[in-house]
Amino acid sequence: MMARLLALLALLTATIGTLPATAQDGPLRLEITEGVIEPLPFAVPTFVADGGAGQVAQDISGLIAADLSGTGLFREVPASAHISRITSFSSPVQFADWKAVNAQALVTGAVDVDASGRLTVQFRVWDVFSGEELGSGQQFVGTEGGWRRIAHKIADQVYSRITGEGGYFDSRVVYVAETGPKDQRAKRLAIMDYDGANVTYLTDSSSLVLAPRFSPSGDRILYTSYESGFPKIYVLDVASVDRRQLPTQDATMSFAPRFAPDGQTVVYSLEAGGNTDIYTMNIGSGASTRLTSAPSIETAPSFSPDGSQIVFESDRSGRNHLYIMDVSGGEARRISSGEGNYGTPVWSPRGDLIAFTKQTTGRFHIGVMRTDGSEERLLTASFLDEGPTWAPNGRVIMFTRETQGESGQAALYSVDITGRNLRRVPTAGGASDPSWSPLQ
Repeated sequence: MMARLLALLALLTATIGTLPATAQDGPLRLEITEGVIEPLPFAVPTFVADGGAGQVAQDISGLIAADLSGTGLFREVPASAHISRITSFSSPVQFADWKAVNAQALVTGAVDVDASGRLTVQFRVWDVFSGEELGSGQQFVGTEGGWRRIAHKIADQVYSRITGEGGYFDSRVVYVAETGPKDQRAKRLAIMDYDGANVTYLTDSSSLVLAPRFSPSGDRILYTSYESGFPKIYVLDVASVDRRQLPTQDATMSFAPRFAPDGQTVVYSLEAGGNTDIYTMNIGSGASTRLTSAPSIETAPSFSPDGSQIVFESDRSGRNHLYIMDVSGGEARRISSGEGNYGTPVWSPRGDLIAFTKQTTGRFHIGVMRTDGSEERLLTASFLDEGPTWAPNGRVIMFTRETQGESGQAALYSVDITGRNLRRVPTAGGASDPSWSPLQ
């Protein structure tokens, strides 16, 4: 199994270009960018149930398997193929039976619900071929109604122990929920689990809302609303749904906001007198600072993870391109160089890549590039793909896709940074403008 795990880790740590295998200090490291590995077979037999927890034990086991399978990096060995049954969490595992069905990783667990509804879940992750436990057993405690979040947390742990990467299952997405015909579409803010479950609506559909963005701690959301007639920026508390408008000048339009890593500063675009520039604002004091002053449209700013730089889009060269400047403003350097128009750049939480939207030859793409603009790679192609947002581990991107035609409805899709595993994210209706939260 170790060889397979190394191959899986190599794919997850992929960079543009190939590093040849050479003698070096420390462990050999291979970085790859192309090729498809066989998904790693794993099994999650139904967790042992105590205290009448039979259904929730099945639900938790099923969701863990769904999370892992959904990455495209793992393949579940179905229950119908299992030879062994796990009847006790503490009993020895019959590894020969799991080898026989080609399961290379095994997740076992136990679920207990007491009279008060308190839920206790234990789990272990095993390397079937060595018979060794990966990491140590762990326990989560919560309410019976919170079983989904516990399952996501366990899936994150399994993913991390096998791949060496951070997980992203215990996270949420805020987005614009869309209903109605194309020429009269109502839009409101909604929040859901990363997999489309547990949808909650945060605003009504009385006014147009755009571009919701999570704070670094996931407790607040910035968004743009047209309820005053001009686009204005609001900050909303996720728990209480209380909101307030950020102060801006009268008769101006403010939009495209994002939080700085400190959670106290907002970067945004402001249009005044026919000119659009980038500003920052301290949320507490309302004090703002202008960062650009070019006679062009500067918009879609996004902070680097360390807060020292900002990437944004501008048409100052005659076409839309991506630029980076210091957080204090000053001269910006262009990083995009290809044909077509670039927009909506978003810095990876790992700091290594910038995701963007690109329009060229009549198609829209989601792409990534290095922060110096090198090694550009397009991950998707469609009639309309736009607005990327990063998973907390910086390995998966969610975005909006709209199909062609009068009744075309926006939907959310995800893809990993190798361009593999393109998947539609289930939502009840139309959906656009996603923003991925940090891990909860």
